[in-house]
Amino acid sequence: MQPDGDVPTSAEAVHPGANMTVPHSARIYDYWLGGKDNFAVDRAVGDAMAKAIPGMRYMAGENRKFVHRAAEDLVAAEGIRQFLDIGTGIPTRPNLHEVAQSVAPDTRVVYVDNDPLVLVHARALMVSTGQGRSEYVAGDLRDPSSILHEPVLTATLDLTKPVGLTLIAILMLLSDAEDPWSLVAELRDGMPSGSLLAITHPTADFNPGEVSQAVTAATGAGMTLVARPQEQVRRFFGDWEMLEPGLVPVSAWRPREPVADPQAAYYWAGVARKP
Repeated sequence: MQPDGDVPTSAEAVHPGANMTVPHSARIYDYWLGGKDNFAVDRAVGDAMAKAIPGMRYMAGENRKFVHRAAEDLVAAEGIRQFLDIGTGIPTRPNLHEVAQSVAPDTRVVYVDNDPLVLVHARALMVSTGQGRSEYVAGDLRDPSSILHEPVLTATLDLTKPVGLTLIAILMLLSDAEDPWSLVAELRDGMPSGSLLAITHPTADFNPGEVSQAVTAATGAGMTLVARPQEQVRRFFGDWEMLEPGLVPVSAWRPREPVADPQAAYYWAGVARKP
């Protein structure tokens, strides 16, 4: 059971200086996934969005499952040994590096997020195998150059070798006016040949009515939340080559078992390789 608004959660106890009046997507996701690192304002927005989309918690879970499948496949099938995960969010085990290192213990991962609560939990993110490495960088997707030139990143990742760049449910937080396509293009340009880009992005393509209500609930609370159609999501991959099965509903990307209704989770997901 989630705590009531007047009972401090672990988020409020661990980081009393965090802004408890403005909802944050990472903390809302934490709430949907059953975590305790969220504030009353996050729970209020999360509940409003879940009222609009009754399957919201299921969708959050499917998004996490995609991260696990993609990490496994990028390491096992594509030979990736280093990841740059932007928009990390609050740790939910297994984390990306734990999944990747279970396949190849020498895998290195750099996490990037701009939420102070993620910094509080950075130690949990950094628990790596002895052969690999896991680091955290405070950064913002709106400034790709500062991320790519961050000393911790350049000391952890070898940007002359292929990188798994993951942008999971983060691009929705950028408005069209911020030109997220150019920001992602700058990140793509910073990756060497053979790198792979994994993206998930919410969409109204499968249920315009429910998604519109959820977006209204989020934007009414002061958040930016943009659901984009398939073609706009595809643009984020530029001229990179899509891996099979292409840009598909998140549950349909290389599922480990049959999925009854792939469109029950309103996300597009795909992975592409840099030529």
